[in-house]
Amino acid sequence: MDKKISASSVGKISVFTFAIMNVVAVVSLRGLPAEAEYGLSSVFYYAFAAVFFLVPVSLVAAELATGWPEKGGIFRWVGEAFGPRLAFMAMFLLFVQVCVWFPTALTFGAVSLAFIGPDQTFDAALSQNKFFVLAIVLAIYWFATFIAFRGVSAFTLLSKWGGIIGTIIPAIILILLGFAFLFSGEKIQIEMAWKDVIPDFSNFNNVVLAASIFLFYAGMEMNAIHVKDLDNPTRSYPIAIGIAALGTVVIFVLGTLAIAFVIPSTDINLTQSLLVAYFDMFRWAGLSFLGPIMAICLAIGVLAGIVTWVAGPSTGLLEVAKAGYMPRFWQETNKNGMATHILLVQGIIVSFLAITFVVLPSVEAAYQILSQLAAVIYLTLYMLMFSAAIYLRFSQPNRPRPYNVPGGKKGLYLFAGVGFTSSAIAFAFSFIPPSQIAVGSPTVFMSILVGLSVVFITIPFVIYAIRKPHWRDENSDFAPFTWQIEGVHPGLKNESVTHTEAVTAIHREGKGEAS
Repeated sequence: MDKKISASSVGKISVFTFAIMNVVAVVSLRGLPAEAEYGLSSVFYYAFAAVFFLVPVSLVAAELATGWPEKGGIFRWVGEAFGPRLAFMAMFLLFVQVCVWFPTALTFGAVSLAFIGPDQTFDAALSQNKFFVLAIVLAIYWFATFIAFRGVSAFTLLSKWGGIIGTIIPAIILILLGFAFLFSGEKIQIEMAWKDVIPDFSNFNNVVLAASIFLFYAGMEMNAIHVKDLDNPTRSYPIAIGIAALGTVVIFVLGTLAIAFVIPSTDINLTQSLLVAYFDMFRWAGLSFLGPIMAICLAIGVLAGIVTWVAGPSTGLLEVAKAGYMPRFWQETNKNGMATHILLVQGIIVSFLAITFVVLPSVEAAYQILSQLAAVIYLTLYMLMFSAAIYLRFSQPNRPRPYNVPGGKKGLYLFAGVGFTSSAIAFAFSFIPPSQIAVGSPTVFMSILVGLSVVFITIPFVIYAIRKPHWRDENSDFAPFTWQIEGVHPGLKNESVTHTEAVTAIHREGKGEAS
């Protein structure tokens, strides 16, 4: 009875609210210049990636999140399908991927801060100064870490308002100014003909750089756990995802075109062009004084995102560590419950990667290699997720899933298969240095990318191989996998018809009786 009362008293999320939650989780402006280089053909790439990546990720993650909703996310899903070794690798790579992502996001923040001065020529030169960028990246990151040490309440407000000030408002302004510029009759920098929508597939380099667009849509799976809070999720979730996907595509397409209208493709710079576009459009509109203000807003948005993500994956890794997957050293927490040692090691990794800015020939080159390394790691996680979904339909076919991918088993195989194939292709392309960007020696570029990828993938296997029983925290409430509780090997078919939450509850009650 208690369960029924609590379930009925929980407020439901509306379709529109859920759609907005997903848009906010995915949309970021810092990557728009990379696609603005393609002009009108960027519309095709955005639509293509939405159909073959965004939609499959959203639908498949919802089935996994409702079928296996306990703590762990992708760790839980991969572990249910393939066992704890690959599960730990997935969680570790998620942690590393965020570490790699930090310097790219912070580079954008450093460039934004460089543009708050009155002289745009000087600001542009300052934003290309490797030592300035490195100093700002390290300063903002460690400031964010200091805030994270103070607990969730210390950065919740900053995260909320920083997202509005640093992402939502700038996106609206960018689109409004860009299309006002277009409709004013001013000369724009791209051709506006239907023939230009379809890319030149004979140019392999275009395909390589465009593959990075898949990562624009990364993150839609984060809110999949809330699908059970929708009324009639089987009907409502696809509608919400459709709205979210359309809204995300519209923001990316219109924002990218706004930049392409103002800046010639030959002059586009991955780290500067968004700011330059704002300055040019503000100057055209007679609002030049707003340029530095916009730069500050974007920097605030970066800080808000960094503060939120500094604590997120580290908390997930802490839970897994306490479950016995990492030594006690990594389980240390402060009085606010934050993972002290994990946060410090995370900071060391981020600092090491940021120093790459000094080693590589330009800030833009460092930005690109770290972006592609983040893509390699994230796409590895997505391939694991799609594989887990397919395998779980075989190994646990009767496990209740409050939400099922449309089309039953065939639908799941179709969407997960398309998502896996798309991720695999983008993964392969991520190792190829784009010719449009000066990255120094292609051999050095690829060697760094491959070397770091191998190191990061090897580390979790080594840790798992040397794990010890005493690593597990006796107070950990991290639930075992269902196959562990039910005594079935993950490689064998399990005909259980009990939902995972019920399996876990029975297991915990049994432990309580035994004690």
